[in-house]
Amino acid sequence: MSRITLACLDMAGTTVADGGTVLAAFHGALDALGVIGEAERGRMTEYVLATMGESKITVFRALFPGDEQRAQHANRAFEAAYARGIDRAAPVPGAVQAMESLRERGVRIALTTGFSRATADALLEHLGWRTLIDLSLTPQDVGGRGRPHPDLVLAAAAGLADGDPARVAVAGDTAGDIRCGLSAGAPIVAGVLTGAHDRDRLTEAGATHLLDSIANLPALLAAPGPTPGAAHPSDSAARLPAVLTGPDEAPAPLNPLHSTFTTAPD
Repeated sequence: MSRITLACLDMAGTTVADGGTVLAAFHGALDALGVIGEAERGRMTEYVLATMGESKITVFRALFPGDEQRAQHANRAFEAAYARGIDRAAPVPGAVQAMESLRERGVRIALTTGFSRATADALLEHLGWRTLIDLSLTPQDVGGRGRPHPDLVLAAAAGLADGDPARVAVAGDTAGDIRCGLSAGAPIVAGVLTGAHDRDRLTEAGATHLLDSIANLPALLAAPGPTPGAAHPSDSAARLPAVLTGPDEAPAPLNPLHSTFTTAPD
């Protein structure tokens, strides 16, 4: 396996704890659009939870099919609601130290997200992460296609890994993160258990590893020996992810069962 030189990390739920602000902002958007029926809100909330990590405007287009004006209204309301709650956002414990450790080892950091460019920028400013990372990418920066498409990871690889996805490790808390990394061809696509989707959902999506926290990623990348490839639905029972539960523990098997780059200074 090629040496990993780039880590593509999700933001909300993986490196950022936002105290439920994402879901609250979605409910704020539904309020702004006058969606009050309990059954309809329940259906929409279920869809939002299932598609966490994906481009927010894409999600709203699916919720309001054929009504671009309403989808755009919902997206603006979401962004405004998230901005009002951004003070609740904080680094996941150990996330800053993990990114610092990786960069000290020569691994560059790209943060990817389903947020708009404006929301991602506001979050980076709030956290003071501009100089901590090498790159930030949103769906807007890669022509509009977010997760589960591979564009975010491929664009990051093009800018920071000589266009070689075999040198990229991906980590995220949603099935969309996993499918994005796998479709890009990354050899390590780790599901992180601090966010929206649980271990069953991440394993089903094909995660090569499961991490209790992004804080465990440096230990995973430093672990000796071959790294398992991406598990596919046809052989998932035979090729299970590894779980890393602490920074000093080795992986253990689960029980069977137009691209625009926003860069920070080096």
